[in-house]
Amino acid sequence: MARSLETPVPPKPQATRAIDRVVSLANGKGGVGKTTTAANVGGYVALAGSRVLLIDLDPQGDLARDLGYERQTGREFFQALIAGTPPMILRDVRENLDVIPGGQDLEDIQGLMVSRSSRSGAGDFGDMLYAVLAPVADEYDLILIDTPPGERILVEGAFAISSAVVVPTRSDDASIDGVERIARRFMAVRDRNPSLQLAGIVLFGVGPRSMRLERSVRDTLEQMLGTVAPVFATRIRNLESASADARRKGLLFHELEGAVTEAQKTRLKALRAGEKPTDGFFSRNAGGLAEEYEQLTGEILARLNEIESGNES
Repeated sequence: MARSLETPVPPKPQATRAIDRVVSLANGKGGVGKTTTAANVGGYVALAGSRVLLIDLDPQGDLARDLGYERQTGREFFQALIAGTPPMILRDVRENLDVIPGGQDLEDIQGLMVSRSSRSGAGDFGDMLYAVLAPVADEYDLILIDTPPGERILVEGAFAISSAVVVPTRSDDASIDGVERIARRFMAVRDRNPSLQLAGIVLFGVGPRSMRLERSVRDTLEQMLGTVAPVFATRIRNLESASADARRKGLLFHELEGAVTEAQKTRLKALRAGEKPTDGFFSRNAGGLAEEYEQLTGEILARLNEIESGNES
């Protein structure tokens, strides 16, 4: 049943501004690794002992697949946004890792914002996000927002409260076009959030010698932003079997690595006993992806420290 959009508007905050250590992952095209990168980077930061909050702002709600929790509708998040109340948080999805789940009900935000735009004094979606997240932000060392590829209002709202943006991209032309769309949205938000920085570009699902792609991405963003875009040294390879296993099992890549190793032991034991092995995994080695995400996490954290130091000076 459709919900009425004639909901009382919460008071507009004095100003929408960046919240420290809030990072949006964005690209104007889907299927480029945003969700997988958010989940695995967040997982590694949490594994190191820091408190992490992942926010699924995508109506598809695919963080549930990467982390293995039950898929949600996003209704609780939607209701918190329109009421300006604390969000429902899934606690300890992993140790030190909490999630605000998304889902299909977040599609209603577009219509809600159209309704609010005609009201004098009503804030935009960035104001709504700020009102909901600012009270809980101090609980966390890092907040990662997984944004949808197409909803401009949701992406720009996330940028309005973020201190940095990470842009995963594949090598195809459509993905590069998606990077260009994100660059335009980035620039559209900079006037109201001047502290917003481009943390860097993640080359996702590519080979180890993608220098041509790196040059193309740099050129595109330099033309759009007037500055050189940092491209992270770590490239995430395309290992379809490991990626399929991770999502089917709801495991992060460092967890999948251990699960595959145990499955191999069980498989060998069954073969020795003359039994048919049934390990349920397509991949035989997920260690490479686990190592790459660990290295990427280190690069992203170093870049965030650099951005923070620049903002303080």
